[in-house]
Amino acid sequence: MNESQPTRSTKSLVVGLVIAITVCFLAASIGGFATTSSVNGWFAEINKPTWNPPDWIFGPVWTVLYLMMGVSAWLVWKQSGFNKARLALVFFAVQLALNTTWSVLFFGLRQPGWAFAEIIALWISIALTTVLFYKHSKLAAGLLVPYLLWVTFAAVHPRAIPAGTALVPAAFLGSALISSSNGAS
Repeated sequence: MNESQPTRSTKSLVVGLVIAITVCFLAASIGGFATTSSVNGWFAEINKPTWNPPDWIFGPVWTVLYLMMGVSAWLVWKQSGFNKARLALVFFAVQLALNTTWSVLFFGLRQPGWAFAEIIALWISIALTTVLFYKHSKLAAGLLVPYLLWVTFAAVHPRAIPAGTALVPAAFLGSALISSSNGAS
């Protein structure tokens, strides 16, 4: 055991892991609630790029990513404790909140332009969290890399949806997405 690593009982470690994973899946549930309101309607009807993954892949990918996020946060807490890793864990909480907000903006409110602006903040917060986690646990940082890559894909994806399918502030995406498919604003 590393001398700087806090001493914890097995029970404490297990409880900490369960809490970290549960928090991530609670965020996933909120985002999922927003997503299900549109995934079979609005999102299914818009024209997507040819490289759009099949719908069935998103659930398993996000399940694995949320699990990896939870384990990652737990590793940082396990290695350094909350007090020594406070900044890293606060950034983790911020990126988790931004993750949930993206689903609400994109799917719940059907605002890809605002979601695009928000996903830039999400991407930056994940990158910063990864750097901060690296200082506590290289494995924890590594577990966030697939998440960062998936969010990179998600950031590019809304920009590839053809014009005329979603309402987007022109200042964010130019002419990539400029009007709503149903004409509502």
